[in-house]
Amino acid sequence: MMKSLQITTPGKAEIIDLEEPRPAAGEALLSIEAVATCPHWDRHIYEGDPMFEGHKLDYPYWPGQPGHEAIGRVEAVGDGVDEGLVGRRVAVWRAAQPYMNGLYATHGIVDAERLLRIQEDLSAEKVTSLELAMCVQVSIDQLSEINAIAGKRILLGGLGPGGIVGLQLLKAAGAAEVVAIDPVAERRELALQLGADAAVPPGDPLVSVSRSGPDAFDAALDTTGLKVSIEALMNACKRAVAIFGVLREYVSLGPAQWYGGFFLIAYGEHNRGAAGRAYQGILDGQLDLTPLFSQKMPPSQYNKAVGPPHNMPGPQVLFH
Repeated sequence: MMKSLQITTPGKAEIIDLEEPRPAAGEALLSIEAVATCPHWDRHIYEGDPMFEGHKLDYPYWPGQPGHEAIGRVEAVGDGVDEGLVGRRVAVWRAAQPYMNGLYATHGIVDAERLLRIQEDLSAEKVTSLELAMCVQVSIDQLSEINAIAGKRILLGGLGPGGIVGLQLLKAAGAAEVVAIDPVAERRELALQLGADAAVPPGDPLVSVSRSGPDAFDAALDTTGLKVSIEALMNACKRAVAIFGVLREYVSLGPAQWYGGFFLIAYGEHNRGAAGRAYQGILDGQLDLTPLFSQKMPPSQYNKAVGPPHNMPGPQVLFH
């Protein structure tokens, strides 16, 4: 038998017993070492509020969901998977499908192609959120493909976990200057500690510029998904705005963006290459995931960590 977290009704999670699964062809069985919350995803599922348009939530929710930012050790593999993976420490670089068991559990099944071998000496705080880093790296790659980062002045909208990762990846990609925008003073202070050239609240004169003016920024990365944030970035940037944050509203591309070859970049595809680049950033010391975490606790404390009063979306919690 194994233990698994299950959100039984909105606002309530329990630890349940399940039969330990066996890997099918192409799969691996992991003994889970640590799982990190994904603030937006956990909050929405826990509160019964669909995160994506058209996503239907039924309760009890799938056991172990929405746990997906995880590391562990391979205990067994199914047919077609390299036996050499058994015993290896791995990170899950891509989330599982929503309608299958997740990784808030002692054990979990993962498609072997979604695993990336990691060093034994890396602490859980340094690598558990590799999946998040991969997701942000996708947007970084999109901007890099149009030469909108290296040597450029970049705006960063939002300093939640995605923004903190994005800041470091923008710097690693060669941005000449990164100015971050967030209403929370503590987040702005952390951004400065991690290398932001400036961190200001929305509406600050530094970022209230016109894309046709001399102080315009070259490009921007939005991690909020909010219409007000995206449109403010569009007004201030000459070249491009990449949208990482989950978009739930319509944004307006107007006459001010018609000229100059402006790019509004919707989110791209998760891919192993992005995971590898993010992981290399960790190894090279260019990406530090430890500031994402506010606390470490056992899965039995999930209700306390995710339920009210909370500061989500905000610092992540590491279940170890």
